[in-house]
Amino acid sequence: MTMAQDSSDGASFIHATALVSPQARLGKCVKIGPFCTVGEHVILENEVELVSHVCVDGRTTIGERTKIYPFASIGFPPQDLKYHGEPSELRIGTDNKIREYVTMQPGTEGGGMMTTIGNHCLFMAGAHVAHDCRIGNYVIMANYATLAGHVIIDDHAIIGGLSAVHQFVRIGAHAMIGGMSGIERDLIPYGTAIGERASLTGLNVIGLKRQGYSLEDIQTLQTAYGKIFGLSSGTLDERVQAVRSAFAENVRVQELVNFLTAPTLRSYCLPKDKFPSEEG
Repeated sequence: MTMAQDSSDGASFIHATALVSPQARLGKCVKIGPFCTVGEHVILENEVELVSHVCVDGRTTIGERTKIYPFASIGFPPQDLKYHGEPSELRIGTDNKIREYVTMQPGTEGGGMMTTIGNHCLFMAGAHVAHDCRIGNYVIMANYATLAGHVIIDDHAIIGGLSAVHQFVRIGAHAMIGGMSGIERDLIPYGTAIGERASLTGLNVIGLKRQGYSLEDIQTLQTAYGKIFGLSSGTLDERVQAVRSAFAENVRVQELVNFLTAPTLRSYCLPKDKFPSEEG
């Protein structure tokens, strides 16, 4: 199937070597380069670009202006032995950059049948998003960072290269994971973690400054962080509740508190050698 070069009427371009199912739905000004394949249930919204050698299959929707680079594999069945062909979906938002050899997979019956990617994200070469993950907006996954199934990544989080995130782990907004780290536990919003079995190493102060957070906001978060993670008296839950009361009017601190009181299947990344009885 070959279509005309982009024009004023919004026509799309499909290279003569690409294989695009007649049932696939294409928006305006879509570009599909050499040797790409697009399956019958795929939806490519306006101005999506598949550079070359990109394979998109399954019930996959790719949002406007998202650009996918060579040899990415998007929407193929998840690497989950419990998956038996159920019609699950992968939904990718707008303005994303998906680099070479990235893999993204749809959901499963055990995870709500849906994997979702937000807007304005960057997935560097070799990154992997497994089944039933939920990725927010402006997330960055560096080269060969990998997510197991059911992982939740909130807005503006950064996952360092060659890192791995355990299944069912939550990564809070504006968190930063150092390269070559293994994340087995939930990482708080604004937190940083690094290590083979990663520990919490403080707040992502540089990231917060880059995002325009005020000095007052950063100092308040640091104070709250110290009260939760820098003291040995009381349980973690007791310290969190004390901070909830002490900073009741501070939206940023309440985001941190809400993360620490939300239901989870994992425990939390804690500072190394602190509160060992609570690491679980």
